Amino acid sequence: MRARFAGVALVATTLLASGCGLESSFALPFEVAPGSIRPVPELAGVEVAVGSKDFTENQVLGYLAEVALVAAGAEVRDMTNIQGSNSARQALITGDVDLSWDYTGTGWISYLGNTEPIPDERGQYEAVRDADLARNGLRWLDYSEVNNTYAFAVTEEFARTHGLRTTSDMAALITREPDKGVFCLETEFVSRNDGFPGVAAAYGFDPGAVEVKTFGTGTIYSATSTGLCNFGEVFTTDGRILALNLVALEDDKKFFPQYNAAIVLREEFHRAHPQVAEVMAPIVGKLDNETVLALNAEVDVDGRDPAIVARDWLVREGFVTLPTS
Repeated sequence: MRARFAGVALVATTLLASGCGLESSFALPFEVAPGSIRPVPELAGVEVAVGSKDFTENQVLGYLAEVALVAAGAEVRDMTNIQGSNSARQALITGDVDLSWDYTGTGWISYLGNTEPIPDERGQYEAVRDADLARNGLRWLDYSEVNNTYAFAVTEEFARTHGLRTTSDMAALITREPDKGVFCLETEFVSRNDGFPGVAAAYGFDPGAVEVKTFGTGTIYSATSTGLCNFGEVFTTDGRILALNLVALEDDKKFFPQYNAAIVLREEFHRAHPQVAEVMAPIVGKLDNETVLALNAEVDVDGRDPAIVARDWLVREGFVTLPTS
């Protein structure tokens, strides 16, 4: 079975003309056969357009869905790599995409307009799930443990030397020894209330007593690993944490919003094809931060294609198999 891409260029052209910014991706360069995912008669020939945002993790998650649904017998259109959260969301709402992965914090704050995040991960998921269905007719499928939120990272050696495991440990250290408070942060994060000033207030340290160096997001990881700063602002599932031997400190006071990943469908599509959720549920249940961090590293550090990374993980886990020649 192979994913279908007839008509994708026309759809993409139409969306680009309307200002949505959606661009189609390439066809999956391989076929897969069933594993624990068996052909589902109700999905045979059903066209499913799978979208993703334009960053590594969301692309990998999108390809996990594509490969799984191909094994189940669906006719998949690859609409991954949509530029920007708002464009990806709009493509789902308008029906140009049938399935995509999104994040609970993004849904709660950016899409639904709330200003106060819910600290509990499951509580945040349930609030977004219920509100988005009621207000927008969008169905969030099962909760996953993948939580791509903010954290401060340090090198493994620095963590061992100073006994650091949590952000409270960090705050205690820089209060005792202000010279250790050297931070690498994005420019915007420095001044946002939900960024560094808010963290300092929540954890009780003086942001004016530490040294802040500003970098682009990608540079922060290498700058932290090489000692240009002691603490770097990172995303908890970024593969460079693993590759550069960094340690993400636990946000033990739950200051940062929770960004658990989940599959989102339009409710009418979900009602018409409930088997999609059934196919994806075991995969969602297998995913956690450690797994996704390693998959992200295969792309960002090892240079592998996200579609191949997704397929190979599904093969290793027994969800799909490679066709025999």
